[in-house]
Formats: sequence, structure tokens, C-alpha cells
Amino acid sequence: FFLQLHFDTFPFWHMQNAFGFMTRVALQAEKMNHHPEWFNVYNKVQITLISHDCDGLTKRDVKLAQFIDKAAASCLTTGC
Repeated sequence: FFLQLHFDTFPFWHMQNAFGFMTRVALQAEKMNHHPEWFNVYNKVQITLISHDCDGLTKRDVKLAQFIDKAAASCLTTGC
């Protein structure tokens, strides 16, 4: 048993918005050396965060989750 953080599906207006959002998250994740598990179909993105090295959630998961929330809000309101 381990903890993970699963976001609801983010429904963007178009595929390019979803891809822009994923790019923002990917660049931040790379800076943090912490990579999400995600699934994308057209304009929808699902993200799961877990730290596999400790089989649970860490401060890095929380920090990346906060970034994801802000990036999603920005992309959903003004586009990416």
C-alpha cells in the first residue's frame, strides 16, 4: 500500500492547450527531477504523482502539485 496524488481530468478547450499545459508541467518537473505519470487524449489530461523511491508522497509531490494547480488554472482561463 502506498499513497499517490491523483488529479481529476483537466478538460482544456483544444488539444494545443492540453499540450501547452503538459509542456509547462514537463519543464517544471524536469527542473525538480520529479516526473509525473500522465495520460492524455485530445484535450484531456490526467496526472498522478508519486515518489517511487519511497512508495508514497513527498514534499516534491506537494510542490509539483501546487505548480500543476496554478498552471492548469492559467491554461484553463487564458489558454496556454
